[in-house]
This record gives sequence, structure tokens and C-alpha cells, in this order.
Amino acid sequence: MEYKGKYQIFDSKKIKTYPIDSRDNKVKLEDLLQPADVHRMKFNVSSGVENTIMMLAKELIQTRNNNLPVVLFTGAHLIKNGLGLLLADLVQKNLLTCVAGNMATSIHDFELAMIGQTSEYVPQALEKGQFGMAYEFSYINTAMNLGNFYQLGLGESLGKMIIDEKFRSEVLSKVWKKGSPDKFMYPEKSVLATCYKKNIPFTIHAGIGTDVTDQHNSFDGLAKGGCSGRDFLIYTHEIEKLSKGGMVFNIGSAVTGPEVFLKAASMTGNIGKTPKGIITADFDIRPFHRSHITDESSTGYYYRDQKSIVVRVPEAYDGKGYYVEGNQRETFPLFYKYISELLLV
Repeated sequence: MEYKGKYQIFDSKKIKTYPIDSRDNKVKLEDLLQPADVHRMKFNVSSGVENTIMMLAKELIQTRNNNLPVVLFTGAHLIKNGLGLLLADLVQKNLLTCVAGNMATSIHDFELAMIGQTSEYVPQALEKGQFGMAYEFSYINTAMNLGNFYQLGLGESLGKMIIDEKFRSEVLSKVWKKGSPDKFMYPEKSVLATCYKKNIPFTIHAGIGTDVTDQHNSFDGLAKGGCSGRDFLIYTHEIEKLSKGGMVFNIGSAVTGPEVFLKAASMTGNIGKTPKGIITADFDIRPFHRSHITDESSTGYYYRDQKSIVVRVPEAYDGKGYYVEGNQRETFPLFYKYISELLLV
């Protein structure tokens, strides 16, 4: 990035990178939870949580049977925890009309699609000055650069890179070097790729300086902001469709998901298309006390997911908000299990 102001900036040209396939990772293909494996799992959740999850599964199927939208925003850990194949299967079954996430969500998905591994050992990498320094993150930056040139969304650009051979070749022509992968070995493991093939938006809501891609000399904030800005408008268009009802899920996103949803709901309400009578659900591990939402002396007052997803937005528009407390490694697979079983009835 060029800078012509009065301050000094870091010279990212000095950054040293390494091949991504030489990196030690915590999550490998064998760690991914297969949809078929869910039915053999034992779940340690309370009866109250289980009942809420079952109810939400029934509501989701009914919502889609009524051809109403279902939007799901996920934090990065759903992919990092090996649950992406469950999410991709819900997309394949046309049970979700929009998937959204932060940039880290897409980075984990990209890594799984490329090398079948993700989640580097951060403390080990930090000690060596190598955290986030895999060269192949330049593929993501270049895909964003091209996506911005073609005026595409961010999720669209990354999904297109994985699936579309012509677009991928254009990316690689600018960034590939000897020793780097020239294809994605496991595109079937990618939620980005699944959404792109199904024409379901996967919108990515990114910040600047928040992601390992930003550490590289190939990073262009204009491209990242442009592509993610378009994704916000794509996402808001999907929220606009909730004016006749629908569902919104937030899975493990403490800030980005709730804030993006809140702003999108405000924008659609401004043009007379409020998300009327919707059902919202927030999946997270922290306790939830509804009375804390209005108590500024309580830590719960500052939990944006609980405040916006569970209380503020649904109550403002005659909807209902639910909180699912527990480890998403159990609550999301159980949710998927009930959905799968109900589809067979």
C-alpha cells in the first residue's frame, strides 16, 4: 500500500514468509466432524438447552417450508472446531439462505480447502516471528484485489477463486511461485465453495489489521474494504427479506455478527421493511441473564450478542429471541442432528 502522509509506516516488504504446507496445524481432515457421525454422538447438555435446540430445529424447517429466509452468522471457531461440513450440508439442503462470518472464518475455510488443515500453533509461531506469515495468504489478498477490480463481494471472490478455474488462474498468474500449491486439494471441505456453487451468499464482514492476511506486503486495505463493503450490502439485502418473517442465527460471534445484524436491521427498517416477527437465536458458551441486559453495572450488559440478537432486535420487531448456552462443539452438532432427523419424518 502506498502512503504519502506525514508519518512513518511499517515497511511490509521486509516480511519473510514460508510455505503454508510446511506449517504445523492443530486441525486436520480427520478432525472434521462428518454429518453421518453426528447421529452417533452423545451430548452433555441440559434438558432446557436440548428442548430449545429441538424447538429451533423445528422452526427452521417450518420457516424454509414457508419459503422464508434463514440467515446464519458464524464466528471463526465453528470452522476451526471442525464443524464446517455440517454447515455446508445445511447449505446443500437449501436450509440456509445466507451465511455470514468474519474474515478469520474465511481464512480457516480457505486453509482447509487448500491443504486440508487449519489452525496453526500460535504461541510456537509467535516465538519464531512466523505467526500468520504463510506465503499463500497472498492468494486471498490477490483474490480480493481482483474482486475489487471486478466489483465483487469478498465471500464471492474467495468462493470464486476456489471453484472457478478461470478466476483462480488469474489469481495465480499474479502471485504463484515455485513450491506453492497451484490448486485447492479439498474444495468439497469448503463452506465458501459450497455457497458459491449453490448461489447462496457467504458474506464476510472484515476489519483492517484484524487478520493475518493484513500482515503481508500483498495486502491492500482498499480492496479488502471495498469487497467487504459490498458484502455488507448483500447481507443487508438478505435481512430486508425478513420483512415477512424468518430466522437469524448467531453462532459464536461476540461482536461482529451482532453489530452487523443490528445495523442491517436498522437500515431495512429505515426503508419500511423491518424484520417483522422473526425468530433469533444466539449460540454461545457464556451464561445469559435477561435482567443484566439493562443493568450497566453488569458484565452481561456489554455482551453484544445477547443484547442485540436475543433481546433488542427481536423485541423491537415483535419477534422472539432465544439463547443456547453451551460449547458449540455439542450444541451445533445437536442442532444439526435434530434438523436431520426431522427432515426424515
